[in-house]
Amino acid sequence: MSGLDEERLARAYLLRVAEPPAPALHAFVAEQGPLAAAKAVRADHCPPRVRDETAARRDVERAEDDLAVADRLGARLVIPEDDEWPAWPLLCLDQAGRRGVQGMAQPLALWVRGDARLDTVTEAAIAVVGSRAATGYGEHVGGELAYGLAGHEISVFSGAAYGIDGAAHRGALAGSGVTVALLGCGVDAGYPAGHVALLNKIAERGGLVVSEYPPGTSPARHRFLVRNRLIAALSQGTVVVEAGRRSGARNTATTAGVLGKVVMAVPGPVTSAMSIGCHELIQESGATLVTSIDDVIAQAGKLGALPGERASARRPTDRLGPDALRVHEALDRGQGKSAEEIAAESGVPLVRVRALLSALEIDEFAQRCDNGWKRSAARRGRR
Repeated sequence: MSGLDEERLARAYLLRVAEPPAPALHAFVAEQGPLAAAKAVRADHCPPRVRDETAARRDVERAEDDLAVADRLGARLVIPEDDEWPAWPLLCLDQAGRRGVQGMAQPLALWVRGDARLDTVTEAAIAVVGSRAATGYGEHVGGELAYGLAGHEISVFSGAAYGIDGAAHRGALAGSGVTVALLGCGVDAGYPAGHVALLNKIAERGGLVVSEYPPGTSPARHRFLVRNRLIAALSQGTVVVEAGRRSGARNTATTAGVLGKVVMAVPGPVTSAMSIGCHELIQESGATLVTSIDDVIAQAGKLGALPGERASARRPTDRLGPDALRVHEALDRGQGKSAEEIAAESGVPLVRVRALLSALEIDEFAQRCDNGWKRSAARRGRR
């Protein structure tokens, strides 16, 4: 068995024994590596917070079975050690966690169904979300926005629920575009039942069905709320088409704002209860009012991440692993920093930081200077 296969088994085990987002376990894995972390969890030799997150299920050994079930479904487990791991978009979760925002840990791995690469579909992506109890107006607008995004080669992310989510997925498919469904249950759960055919079509027509929950995991309200952070993180911006005063769509929008993403909302009739959430987001400056695909592209394009406004080549840093990316982000272009300072800022262990700095220097991402390390001048013009 290769090292990558062993790491995949370890992460499959850890996904099964801890309920996401499991921030303490994520930090433990980042520090120890997945193999050592899995061994420590099995033996109950781990920090108290990690024990709290894993104690109820640490004896559940189903990693090989989970991988076999996924394989039968045409799914796979994508891990941070894989080339297709979307390290750049998910970095915002680490940054939010370091600011003290609760529940913002990265996923330990992601179960993915469909042939597209996970990193590729996140290069230009907009989330279109909204109420399950959508009106005809909302479903029409959601579908039209998704169709327009597909025409601009922008991936449409949503949550596969009835109402606006389903309209967004169908609109993207009608436009021959890529759409990604993020689930709050296992990829084999068949939920919602009325969207099983839609989910199959997404996976078969160039899109992806994604979940951090192992096969067989049933849907639950708290899992959908946890799932929302991934919808927000993996896209450049979120459009709320319809939402009640208290809704999952508003939760996604709030999370997107916390993560520094563009948040947009579509206005609706003042008499519609399904537009109250959108109107409040706009009133409170929590979202920018949008009424057309041009508005959406203009707003999200301010991040420089959409077609026509982004460089045709991928960022050179896209090939860096999660730890290397965190170390690189901690470097300044001008003033140097010591390895100790970089370790404190990035949250990567000092021994690991020193090894990564040497590797980054070889690849021209970092350079030594009189007072430590800084970003390499040779890479400035290619970021």
